[in-house]
Formats: sequence, C-alpha cells, structure tokens
Amino acid sequence: MSNSKPKKEQGFTLIEVIIAIGLLTFGILAVASMHISAIQGNSFAAQVTQGTTWAQDKLEELMALPYTHADLTAGDHGPQVELSSAWHYTITWNVADDPPIDGTPVDNTKLITVTVTCQDKGITRQTDLTCVKTQL
Repeated sequence: MSNSKPKKEQGFTLIEVIIAIGLLTFGILAVASMHISAIQGNSFAAQVTQGTTWAQDKLEELMALPYTHADLTAGDHGPQVELSSAWHYTITWNVADDPPIDGTPVDNTKLITVTVTCQDKGITRQTDLTCVKTQL
C-alpha cells in the first residue's frame, strides 16, 4: 500500500484557484458598478420627485387663492427659491387670462403654469404643471 492519495483527492491546482479568484473579482466589480448606477438613479429620481412636489404645492396654493388675488394677475411671477437638503429649486409661475382652448378664448378662466427648475452639476432640470382656475 502506498501513502500517496489517489488523483481524485489531490485538491485544486494553483491555476484553478487563480481562475476562481479572477472570476469572483470580476463578479464583485460588476456588482459594485451596478450599485453606483443605482445610487445615481435614485438621486435623480429623488430630485425629480422633490421638484414635482414643490410644483404641486405651489399650484395647490395658487388654486386656493381668490380669483382676483395679486398672485393671479396675468403675466410672469416669481422667482421663489426653495431649499431642500441637497438642491436649490426656483419656482416661477405664469398666469394667462381667458386662455384659448382649441382656438376659442374661454371667459372667466385663468391658465396657471408653475415651473420648477433645479441646477445639478451644470444640468438644469425643469418640471411644469398647468391648471385652469375658473371664476365662480
């Protein structure tokens, strides 16, 4: 009887271990790259959501005002600056009296368009919301 192990029980060769470590490293780097992309996507989504929320809040505030309020006179209004934890938002709004719908002016209405802009790394992102207010 010999003391040497049969070929099946000798274990892994150095080349097999190096290849396995290389594949593992490649997989970990791919997951890290996807993680960075997910963080950037989440940041963008948070910025868009925050801008839309500011626009919605301002539009609701304007819709609650009396029809003859100074903030609802025809023309451009603002800017109003809102600060969040990471970004600065600029809110402006435009009011148009008796806006045309399909080419025909609609009496006793105001078209309110709220625009929220945000600068991030030299890129300007903009959200617009529009609503019609009627005189009751």
